[in-house]
This record gives sequence, structure tokens and C-alpha cells, in this order.
Amino acid sequence: MPLTSGPGPRLLLFSFGMGLVSGSKCPNNCLCQDQEVFCIGKQLTEYPSDMPLNTRRLYLKDNRITSLPAMQLGLLSDLVYLDCHNNRIQEVMDYTFIGVFKLIYLDLSSNNLTSISPFSFSVLSNLVRLNISNNPHLLSLDKYTFSNTTSLRFLDLRNTGLQTLDSDSLHHLLVLQTLYLSGNPWKCNCSFLDFAIYLIMTHLEHSDGQNATCMEPEELMGWPIKQVGNPLQYMCITHLDHKDYIFLLLIGFCIFAAGTVAAWLTGVCAVLYQNAHRKSNGDDAEDEAGHRVYVTRQIFRSTTNLDQSRFPQLM
Repeated sequence: MPLTSGPGPRLLLFSFGMGLVSGSKCPNNCLCQDQEVFCIGKQLTEYPSDMPLNTRRLYLKDNRITSLPAMQLGLLSDLVYLDCHNNRIQEVMDYTFIGVFKLIYLDLSSNNLTSISPFSFSVLSNLVRLNISNNPHLLSLDKYTFSNTTSLRFLDLRNTGLQTLDSDSLHHLLVLQTLYLSGNPWKCNCSFLDFAIYLIMTHLEHSDGQNATCMEPEELMGWPIKQVGNPLQYMCITHLDHKDYIFLLLIGFCIFAAGTVAAWLTGVCAVLYQNAHRKSNGDDAEDEAGHRVYVTRQIFRSTTNLDQSRFPQLM
């Protein structure tokens, strides 16, 4: 059989290599079509293997996946859309998305998230839409969590366990347009003031604004968090509560006690100084008086001797 009648070994090798690069395989029980992979509701407990490397849109929602492996996910360098809604993901580690820097859409809602590491989204500078709602055990977010997501326009934080949010975590999101915050137990104390002012100044779209309310303190319970800026300024800056009065009373007492002690010490020092000065002056006066008596006696003796020398004694 002539060589030209079939594909040569180089062509076969090239085709095999292209198959690896293009990711011709498809995960079991998933549907792959036009650079999209659908693994929806397949009861998956872990990230599926044999993922096509040219995948651009990946749907993993409604499964039981507990984690996202950075090594395998990082191979999808063309991924722009990732839907992990309704899984059991507990945490997002640093650099989980290190290889998917083109990602635009990320949905981590309705999981069991308890923590998101500060640098989890550090490479997602192209991310436009982020949804981490319905994670009731997510109690806090580091102020650096969104430090590099400068393209973010939509952020959904509804129904999490967040009680406060550092305003510095959002200041650099200059193109952010929509922010959802309802369903959270917001604690509107003085540490919340900066974030409340941020909400007033940025004019973001809050479709759920009336439902995003304070749970604490009691006097602000039920207030929309977008409206607590002025009351918090009064409470935290211009208004003094009973604790402040107690503090001022203690400070005044300390100042009074310190002044009293200082005055007493000053008086004692003054008395000691005067006594020492008087004693010194008394010693000097005694010395001077003694010297005068001595001089007087000497003069008297001299005068007596002189008189005796003038009048001879009678025999």
C-alpha cells in the first residue's frame, strides 16, 4: 500500500496533539457543545475530570461539589463563564482561580461558604459579575477580597451572615453599578459609619434597598442601611451617651486627684524649703551677733587699757 493512500504517522501525531489541546473529551454524564459544558443536576460530588481545555462556559450548578481544584480549573485558560450555583463549596482558597484570568461571570451562590481568602479573586481583573448570595455562614469578608476586581459592575451579597463591611473593600470598584445587600444581620454601630457614608456618596443601584436593614442596635432596628448615615454621625460623633459621660467623669476625677496630689506635694516642698531657709538665716544671724559681741568686747578692752595707760596709778 502506497504511503499516500492513508494518513502518515506525523499527521496522526498532529491530530492526536490537537485533540488534547482542543479538549475533545467530555466528562461523564455531561453535555459538551460549542465550547460549553453542561453538568447540571448530575449529583456530582467533585469537580468533573476530562474537562475540554477549550471550554469557555462551564455549568456546574445543582450538584454536591465541595471544592474547586485550582490545578484542574486553571487549565481552562479560555473560561469566561462559571456557574457553581447550589453546591456544597465550603471555602474558596487563595489562587483558586489563578489560571482563569479571563473569567467574566462567576456564580458561587447557594453554597456552604464559611470563608473567602483575601486573594481568592486576585487574578480576576476582568470579572464583571459576581454572585456569592445565599451563603448564610459567610460571616465576614476581608477588605482585600475585591482588591483586584476593578471591572466589577454587579455584586450580590444577599442572605449571607455579614454583619458589617469595610468600606475600603469597595472604594476602588469605580465601575460598580449594582450592589445587593438585603437579608444580612447588619450591625449598625459606630464601626458601620464609614460604610453607611459610602452607600450615601456612591449612588449605587440598590433594588433591595428597603430590605437591607439594621438588626442592631435596638434604636436603629429596621432602618434601611442606606439611611443610617446621619443618625450614626449624631450617635458616634456629636452625641454623648451614658458611657461617654461616665468616661468623662472618670477623667475629671483623675485630673482632680492628680491636681490635688500635685498641690499637696508643692506645698510640702515649699514648707520644707522655707524651714531650711529660715534655719540657714538663723545660723547666719547668730554668727553675726556673736561676731558683734566679740568685736564690742575687744573695743571695750582696748578702751580700758588705753585709759589705764593715761592715768598713772597713785602710790
